[in-house]
Amino acid sequence: MEAFLVATGIVSLAEMGDKTQLLALVLAARFRKPWPIVIGIFAATIVNHALAGAVGTFVTHWLGPVALRWILGVSFIAMAIWMLIPDKLDEEEGAARSHFGVFGTTVIAFFLAEMGDKTQIATVMLAARFVNDYIWVVAGTTLGMMLANVPVVFFGERIMRRVPIKLVHGVSAVIFLGLGIIAILG
Repeated sequence: MEAFLVATGIVSLAEMGDKTQLLALVLAARFRKPWPIVIGIFAATIVNHALAGAVGTFVTHWLGPVALRWILGVSFIAMAIWMLIPDKLDEEEGAARSHFGVFGTTVIAFFLAEMGDKTQIATVMLAARFVNDYIWVVAGTTLGMMLANVPVVFFGERIMRRVPIKLVHGVSAVIFLGLGIIAILG
C-alpha cells in the first residue's frame, strides 16, 4: 500500500503544469467532449506506465542494490531540478490529427507526450524502488495522472488561473530532493 500512496502522490505533484496536463487542456478546449478524453488519458497512461514499471523492475534485477540506491537518489534529485523548469507543449504534440476521433487522438497524443516525461521516469524509479509492488506502483502512478488531468479536462482554464504553478513546482522539487537524499542515505 505504501508503493501505491507514494506513487500516487509523486505523480500527482510531478504532473502539475506538465506538458501532458497542458495537452489535456488543449484537447478539452479543442474537442469539448470530456469523457472520451478522460478515457483516452487513462488508456494511454496505463499502457505507458505499465511499460515504464516493467523497465524499472528489470533495472532493479540487473543492477546491484548499492548502484540502484545511488541511481535512484540522483534521479530523484534530477527530478527536483526538472520540476523547476516549466514545460511547454510541443507543436507536434498539440497538433495531433483529429481523424482518429477524440479518443484515438487523446490516446496517441498522451502516449507520445509521456515518452521520456517526468511522470514516466518517476514510474521507472518507483518501480525500481518498490520492486515487489509493480502493480501498486502502476496503479498509483496512473491514479496520480488521473487526479492531475481529469479536473483540467472538466474545469480547465478556471483551475489553471487559480493554482500557483510555480509554488506547486517548488513544493514538488523539495519533495523530490528529500526523496533523493533519503534514497542515497539508505
